[in-house]
Amino acid sequence: MDQNYLRELLNSLKKDEITIEDTIDILKKLPFEDLGYARVDHHRSLRKSQSEVVYCEGKEPEQIKGIVEALARSGENILLTRAGKEVCAALESTGLPLTYYPSARLIMIKQRENSVLCGNILVITAGTADLPVAEEAALTAEFMGNRVERLYDVGVAGVHRLLTYQDMLDKAMVIVVVAGMDGVLPSVVGGLVDKPVIAVPTSVGYGASFGGLAALLTMLNSCASGLGVVNIDNGFGAGYLASIINKQSGSTVK
Repeated sequence: MDQNYLRELLNSLKKDEITIEDTIDILKKLPFEDLGYARVDHHRSLRKSQSEVVYCEGKEPEQIKGIVEALARSGENILLTRAGKEVCAALESTGLPLTYYPSARLIMIKQRENSVLCGNILVITAGTADLPVAEEAALTAEFMGNRVERLYDVGVAGVHRLLTYQDMLDKAMVIVVVAGMDGVLPSVVGGLVDKPVIAVPTSVGYGASFGGLAALLTMLNSCASGLGVVNIDNGFGAGYLASIINKQSGSTVK
């Protein structure tokens, strides 16, 4: 429930388009709505400028549907992460305008469009196998109103591929680098730019990569300055953080 929704609600009350009793019924659900199995945080967008994001793993489709319906009543856009096809199927009956991205396992429900984009974020991957995590980051950032560019499959096994696109590195405000295996690419990028780099280790790799732990440790021990690290396969966290940094720049794309 963001500030625009509250303004619309109070204006409707002022114009007698809604009764005092109806207004009270809506406001009493603030700051959260208790669904029994979940407490939906309607104040999230007032505090964070972004509504609550629904993490789907471990939840029943009907529970997710109930959470989404509660969030949707305020007219906000809704992002669902780690969502399978069964979740998408359950939400189709709501009639909400949803878009499913199976590779990234994301569902977007857009009830209003971003009029102005902040720019820009660059998402880079070491290899094609890192794409699902990279797309989770890129789509999250786009959902939050950022201009996003993508530069995929430019890992250190052929680092000349990365160096060809120095212009893309130079114009980005913040860079997300997604890599598995040895996880070296964020350090390379960090040594080439003067802006924040968010490193995302992935679980891609053979046995000694330990499900992404090797890449995580490499990134945590990076000698490149200005580099931060999120958890293994956490594309959402990287995209969210990149959005916050990008919007601090004040740069917009109309």
